Amino acid sequence: MQKVPFLSVILFLLFSSFQVNAPKEKLQWLSLEEAEQKAKQEPRPILIDLYTDWCGWCKVMDKKTYSNQQVISYLNRKFYVVKLNAETKQDITWKGKVYHYNIGYKTHELAIALTNGELAYPSTVIVPVQESAPQAISGMLEVKEMELITKYFGDDKYGKVSFDDYAKKFRPSWR
Repeated sequence: MQKVPFLSVILFLLFSSFQVNAPKEKLQWLSLEEAEQKAKQEPRPILIDLYTDWCGWCKVMDKKTYSNQQVISYLNRKFYVVKLNAETKQDITWKGKVYHYNIGYKTHELAIALTNGELAYPSTVIVPVQESAPQAISGMLEVKEMELITKYFGDDKYGKVSFDDYAKKFRPSWR
């Protein structure tokens, strides 16, 4: 009789340690070209993390927001996510047009286009499923702000409900 409870405790500890040590989900970062191709096959909004190597707040956002398991899980399910260095010197083809590094601005033409010329880092750019203009949100986003914005687009509210009305009724649940 004594062996059954002891065995149960051992099994419980063994299985609970597997859950604690289970690998965490990671964001499935894609190139812009890969995201564009995937979106043609299975339409989803594209989220672009527009950053620079020297941007301190970009690093904070990587550490605090993009490492949050709720953010990761939601973005992997609902979006194609792209990490784009705004100062890359590589040519990028997007929607049939080739974009180049702009020496005068010391940034990439695509970063200028995605933000409508309002460069700030970090910027979170959402390209909705509908063929509308990219929506750029500048600045470091905390988890609760990321939840509000991504659920607005990911739950297909964009274009159907004004963002202000959506935000008034929204209750964050991510921590």
